Amino acid sequence: MATLQNIRTKGPLLVIVIGLALFAFIAGDAWKVLQPHQAHDAGEVNGEALSAQEYQAMVEEYTEVVKFSSGMKSLDDEQTNQIKDEVWRSYVNNKLIENEAKKLGLTVSKAEIQAIIDAGVNPILQQTPFRNPQTGAFDKDMLKKFLVDYAKMDKKQMTPQYLEYYESLNKFWSFIEKSLTQSRLAEKYQALVTKALFSNSVEAQAAFDARVNQMDLLLAAIPYSSIVDSTVVVKDSEIKDLYKKKKEQFKQYVETRDVKYIDVQVTASAEDKAAIQKEVAEYTNQLAAADVDYTSFIRTTGSTYPYVDIPYTKKALPTDIAARLDSVSMGQVYGPYYNAGDNTINSFKVLAKEAAADSVEFRQIQVLAADAAKTKVLADSIMGALKAGGDFAAIAKKYGQTGDANWMSSANYENAQVDGDNLKFLKAVTSLGVNELANLSLGQANVILQVTNKKGVQDKYKVAVIKRAVEFSKDTYNKAYNDFSQFVAANPTLDKLTVNAEEAGYKLLERKDLYSSEHGIGGVRGTKEALKWIFAAKQGEVSGLYECGESDHMMVVALAGVTEEGYRSVDQVKDQLKAELIRDKKAEKLIAQLGGVKASSIEQFKSVANVVTDSVKHVTFAAPAYVAALRSSEPLVGAYASVAQLNQVSAPIKGNAGVFVLQVFAKEKLNEKFDVRAEENTIESMHQRMASRFVNDLYLKANVKDKRYLFF
Repeated sequence: MATLQNIRTKGPLLVIVIGLALFAFIAGDAWKVLQPHQAHDAGEVNGEALSAQEYQAMVEEYTEVVKFSSGMKSLDDEQTNQIKDEVWRSYVNNKLIENEAKKLGLTVSKAEIQAIIDAGVNPILQQTPFRNPQTGAFDKDMLKKFLVDYAKMDKKQMTPQYLEYYESLNKFWSFIEKSLTQSRLAEKYQALVTKALFSNSVEAQAAFDARVNQMDLLLAAIPYSSIVDSTVVVKDSEIKDLYKKKKEQFKQYVETRDVKYIDVQVTASAEDKAAIQKEVAEYTNQLAAADVDYTSFIRTTGSTYPYVDIPYTKKALPTDIAARLDSVSMGQVYGPYYNAGDNTINSFKVLAKEAAADSVEFRQIQVLAADAAKTKVLADSIMGALKAGGDFAAIAKKYGQTGDANWMSSANYENAQVDGDNLKFLKAVTSLGVNELANLSLGQANVILQVTNKKGVQDKYKVAVIKRAVEFSKDTYNKAYNDFSQFVAANPTLDKLTVNAEEAGYKLLERKDLYSSEHGIGGVRGTKEALKWIFAAKQGEVSGLYECGESDHMMVVALAGVTEEGYRSVDQVKDQLKAELIRDKKAEKLIAQLGGVKASSIEQFKSVANVVTDSVKHVTFAAPAYVAALRSSEPLVGAYASVAQLNQVSAPIKGNAGVFVLQVFAKEKLNEKFDVRAEENTIESMHQRMASRFVNDLYLKANVKDKRYLFF
């Protein structure tokens, strides 16, 4: 009671304290709203921020473009990640070029884009559906017709399927127009840069000579591998001196992090496999019974391969099923059996086999009236007119459609999700005879369908397949989770993880130079949260347990090191520098060894310890020579041979894989006429490739910040 009385006496003070706390909470959210760039930026280019919402909108736009152009309904994680990276790359490149173009006054007019469309040869236009059926070339008239039809179409009178297609096609074309503008601006800027690089007759002659002048030579070499690395002493001071000379090579433009992690993949136990085997055996007995609704039955078995009541080619069936198909009689059940290829337990029943056309040509007329009753009446009327000999194309045009025929093969629908109206439509297409008609009620509309041609007869099958993955049970996962979580709790430091992982049955993995732009860790899906933790953690910290993968992985991550933006330290590149110094010191010894041999021919070097000899023909200055005896490409062979005197032994030369001397014994010139214009064109093409790298230079100067990992 005394406590309650004390609280009552402090009532006004508590109200003030709570009020201030609420204000701080609300004000904090308001501050985030007023400064969204601090919490919601996906990246930055030249000081210009890209919000997470803007980036997501671009990803969604490009996703729809990819789905429309590929015909896919959905994308997997890998495809989605590729789209995210492509959208970011395109955004950055376009911003870099736009920034430079603005300084120079470069623009792209609508007239330029129209001229590109009229010409119809731009590669981007070849990726659109507006192509001539005979030639495959872009057809601007098809595009114009679509744009006119889209502007005039009555959306209320169109079936949802066609309306969705037209809307998607319009968005697709809008994206293509934008891409054409960006591509054209990049071309103009690159052309400007390329023109700053030019060739002349002197350079053309040098390039020609470097290619057509060929030498045949003999070579004697001592490989660096003939000297054991441990016998070469390298001082720390030498490493530091070399680091200073090569420091610019070790510049780090983006922060990376080194991690150590344990990835635990949960797999089915022997008990789990036995339980699934028992289930499949019971389902197999039911499958062997009299006819059932196979679509529903296979669905109840949990099979990863659904049953579709349409004959499929053998190649559409799982490979293990197809391999056993011909050994099973009609109506017979095969299985259960275990297939190691996809870790499944299987059985199947052959229901039917027939020879059927694999490709069908058909045409259709969509019918949609004010309501279902009027739609049926109109469809029946059109069907009657066609049966009476009416012209299909003419009737289709009467209702605003072309009535053009289209080909469809089994590849268009096999292994796709087929049910409902789609199944009804496909059954009609595949079962109708040539020139036969069908009046199908599909959703709110009717479709008048006619098959006009068939070809490519193949054996097709109806097979009911039970395919069950051997998956771990909940108990198996819980045991693995409890064991791993106890280990993580008992080893909260990197040192403890390193010491105790192997004894506990876990493997500690390592990944150096992990970038925030990557989509995961160790190739495991669903590790984005762990990635966020890594780039927020301090060196030496250990994360908690992450459940990831496809609900079958667990992971713990430790931050082992941070390489900040700037220059890598001497310690980080010590091994690389030491290897280079060891090679240089070996080269000094071998040069002295070969230089001490007074020889007038390569033959005289054969008695030198560890020497290997080789003959190399058709050596030119233009291309590095491959020396089989050293198993290495050696650019200096061509360089020295191009100026060497015939039959004279060169001084020792330091190469990539060893020290060598060479003796040119023949020189010739290819029977090729010098064409100054052709050579200059080749050089100009090389300059264009060089100029295309300008984006890298712009990127390094633009202070690009990629913070997508915080959101995506």
